Amino acid sequence: MQDWLDEIHWNADGLVPAIAQDYKTGRILMMAWMNRESLALTARENRAIYWSRSRGKLWRKGEESGHVQKVHELRLDCDADVIVLQVEQLGGIACHTGRESCFYRVFEDGAWKVVDPILKDPDAIYHAGHRHE
Repeated sequence: MQDWLDEIHWNADGLVPAIAQDYKTGRILMMAWMNRESLALTARENRAIYWSRSRGKLWRKGEESGHVQKVHELRLDCDADVIVLQVEQLGGIACHTGRESCFYRVFEDGAWKVVDPILKDPDAIYHAGHRHE
């Protein structure tokens, strides 16, 4: 039997983009990268675990902020090169800026306009100087 992880078309760096979507509202919360290990752990633990390219290590979403993403469903697109995670976002905040979603800017009149409020001050979420979990 073929390993389900072998069906994914990993990029040259061994990564696949992963989109976290609120399982109730359908709102896109964030996008991050996964490698084989992080996707396998995500499936096993039913919580979002990404690969941090900047730190070169596994990133268990919420490990510092407490804003864990409980996975309800994993989906693979038709080209097998994008993952969608249907998640329950604990704390209601996915973005390191303290917003519900990382997609909080809308293009209007030739500029990006911030349309979502900060729900919690990032300084109250993270340790000093630490912005990305």
